[in-house]
Amino acid sequence: MNYDFLTIEHAAAAMAIVILYLLYYVFSKDSEYSKNIHSVASVVEELNREIFYLKKKLVDTQKSVQDNSRGMSDEEIYQEIERSVYDMIKPLSMGLQQMQETVETIDAQIDSRVSSLETGVKQISIPSSIHANDDEKIISLFKQGISLETISKELHISKAEVEFVLKINKIK
Repeated sequence: MNYDFLTIEHAAAAMAIVILYLLYYVFSKDSEYSKNIHSVASVVEELNREIFYLKKKLVDTQKSVQDNSRGMSDEEIYQEIERSVYDMIKPLSMGLQQMQETVETIDAQIDSRVSSLETGVKQISIPSSIHANDDEKIISLFKQGISLETISKELHISKAEVEFVLKINKIK
């Protein structure tokens, strides 16, 4: 009978160990669930706080809009818009005015330069060595196949003058 006693003792010990393990498992899971519930509760509390502040801000904004819309008449709104537009356009207007003054200054400078160029051009005259007779000689010699350098040496004029006469008469 000694064996029956050991078996019952072993069975009781095994059951005690299983019960202790189950208790440990239940308490550890309970602790885990408590932590999760606590973290969810803190997130929910933070969200509720943010919702409260947003609702408060919404109410304040709505009151502000209502106060502003009631406080201004159509004429005041029109004047405010006009002031805003004027403030935006004023720098552009000043910039355009400065550009106009600059253009007028440049225009005056161009006019003075053109008049000085016209005066200078009037003083330039066609070289005295080029006359109608020389033109005919240049054309005749060129048509005979004589080079520009030779023509300029023979008539005692520059090569540029020879080329000028040929271009005027549309030969070269």
